[in-house]
Amino acid sequence: MEASTKDLRLHTRELLAAVDRGEEVVITWHGKRYARLTGWRQEERGAGERNPAFGLWADRSGDVDDEVRALRQGRELP
Repeated sequence: MEASTKDLRLHTRELLAAVDRGEEVVITWHGKRYARLTGWRQEERGAGERNPAFGLWADRSGDVDDEVRALRQGRELP
């Protein structure tokens, strides 16, 4: 399947559904092939491999919510 960048912007859900069905979607820009959308294969990811972001706060003591609130507090400029 071929789709323009405008199609990608306006019909992202439909294009991702096509990829989920096993189709390959070629994205064109100004009539030239620019990118290719393909499905993510389980074997590329590694079976049972976890996202590296999981456990990001494991070495911190205290509550994560308190840490985030402290980061979001207003700061005074010198």
